[in-house]
Amino acid sequence: MSDQNIINVQLRDRVGKGSARAARREGLVPGVVYGDKRPPQPISITRRELDRQIATGAFFNTLYDLKGTDSDERVLPRDVQFHVVSDVPMHVDFLRVSKDAEIDIAVPVLFTGEDDSPGLRRGGVLNVVRHEIEMHCRADAIPEQIEASLAGLDIGDSLHISAVTLPEGARPTITDRDFTIATIAAPTVTPTETEEEEAAAGEEAPAEGEAKEGGEE
Repeated sequence: MSDQNIINVQLRDRVGKGSARAARREGLVPGVVYGDKRPPQPISITRRELDRQIATGAFFNTLYDLKGTDSDERVLPRDVQFHVVSDVPMHVDFLRVSKDAEIDIAVPVLFTGEDDSPGLRRGGVLNVVRHEIEMHCRADAIPEQIEASLAGLDIGDSLHISAVTLPEGARPTITDRDFTIATIAAPTVTPTETEEEEAAAGEEAPAEGEAKEGGEE
C-alpha cells in the first residue's frame, strides 16, 4: 500500500460532545473506528489530512492503513459529517476490514467512446442514469472506476450493465435485471430570444406592395 493510502491518527481517551469540541479547537476532527467484531475505537485526525484525502475524490473507495491506533488498522471510510453552514468536516467514521472481507461499495462510472457514438455526433445528449454503480467486491480489490463505452450508440439507444466489462472479482449488487446506466436522448432545440423577436417582427411587417394602415401604397 502506498504512502498516499496511509492516514496518521491519534487515540482519544474521552468521548462525548465536550471531547469532540476540544479536538476541533486543536485543528483535529474526531472520529471512530468500528467493526470486525471488536469494540469501537475513538480517534482523531488532523483536519488538514482529512481535507487532503477527501479532495482526492476517491476517499470512500480507498482502503487505508491507519497508523497510531493500538494496532495498525486497515479501514474503509464510511461516513463524514460536515458542518451545515461552513461545510467543515465534523466527524469521520472508519470501518475495519480484513484482507479477505467482501463489501458493497459505490464505484464511479467513467464514460468513454463519445467520439464513436453516432448519436452524440449528431447532436444527441448523454443522459446519465447512474453516475455510480453499487458493486460487491473484495475489500483489497476495490475498482477505482468502471469504464462504460458509448461507442456505436445512436439517438434513442440505451447502455445497460450487460454491455459493460466489469473489473475482475467485482459484480453488481443488483442482479434481478439488466439495469440502464445511460441513454442517448434526442437534442432539445429551444429558439433564442433573438430568433423569436425576428420571427415576431416578420409576422408584423407588411408585405412588399401592401399598404400600411392609414397610409398609401
